[in-house]
Amino acid sequence: MREWQGAGKRPTAALLALSVAAFCYVSVETVPVGLLSVMSSDLGVSSSRIGLLVTGYGATVAVVSLPLAWAVARVPRRPLLLGLMAVLVAATAVSAMTPGYGSLFTARLLTALSQAVFWAVVTPVAAGMFPAHVRGRVTAVVFTGGSLGPMLGVPAGTWLGQEASWRLTFLALAALGLLALLTLAVAMPASPAYHEHAGRGTTPDARRYALVLAVTTLSVAGFFTLFTYTSTFVTVVAGIPAALLSPLLVARGLADFGGVTVGGYLSDRDQRLSVALPAALLTATLLAMFAVGTNPLVTAGALVLTGSAMGALTPALQNRVMEFAPGGTDTASAGNSIAYNVGIAVGSSLGGLTMTHFGPRSIALAGAALAAAATLIALWPSAPGHPGTARTKEEARG
Repeated sequence: MREWQGAGKRPTAALLALSVAAFCYVSVETVPVGLLSVMSSDLGVSSSRIGLLVTGYGATVAVVSLPLAWAVARVPRRPLLLGLMAVLVAATAVSAMTPGYGSLFTARLLTALSQAVFWAVVTPVAAGMFPAHVRGRVTAVVFTGGSLGPMLGVPAGTWLGQEASWRLTFLALAALGLLALLTLAVAMPASPAYHEHAGRGTTPDARRYALVLAVTTLSVAGFFTLFTYTSTFVTVVAGIPAALLSPLLVARGLADFGGVTVGGYLSDRDQRLSVALPAALLTATLLAMFAVGTNPLVTAGALVLTGSAMGALTPALQNRVMEFAPGGTDTASAGNSIAYNVGIAVGSSLGGLTMTHFGPRSIALAGAALAAAATLIALWPSAPGHPGTARTKEEARG
């Protein structure tokens, strides 16, 4: 704790602001899911077109992340992040006041462009404000904000939109983003004291970086193979009443939140284990859902544990990216973001195909197979001179 505080109050405040920014981005991206009918009625368009506000947003982030990361590689990080936050605030405010669907779609695309760059640079920037030996915990703080988006931002935004107006939901998120922007403007140092260790991979290794991307893709695909069709599995296979689905998802979200914290701490101690353990847990829970998923208690418990597993994997994988990035960590982070989105697409598609041809229970087995492959890659023996917990001389002195 003393080592963490030694970085100073300003970097800590800036780190919390980056976590709030992550919360705002994820909430802005996904909140239309809970406001489909409200927005559809107000804008006079179908619910499917409102759904495109989320689909188009996610597709934009996936496609432009790497090109934009290359484009901004030489831009100083402080003005870049302040500019990205300014776009988030302005575009979200415009979204709240837009008169029609077309202008709303355009505003959200602008937000998506800024988000693509944000996720590419936020981890290296946050890590660069603190010593290398607390990098996992720093990463966990940032991703905690992102985890709270679906768990807290979407339900709160849905409630506010239903009780008042969906426009007020967007205005509230714009106001929260403005608070984060002002905090960053005051607290974020122009030249972080520990920047150098975060700008490049600690032990650059293109082969091992590619393996990290494979683990990201396979683990996320394994999770989304089942998670996309959670409601079907819970109600049809386990026989759990549909009314209990929402509380189960809230419990899974809380477990995700806790997993992020555990993953960050474990990643600072043993990076290889911090990836392998959650991947193995994900595999075990999905296998349990396939084997005895007809038992409601087993399914409920396993579903919650998938949240813990994915929460712990998020900072651990990002820390591995920072370890093995063969070039700049911002570009490497963009690659990991793309791998994550590819995993979502692959998992969702595989889940649908599996359920159509083999029934809903089989999607747990398909997801477990992907998660098991991710676990095996995570346990792949380290190359000579590249131990799983490799640290630089600077880290050892820290």
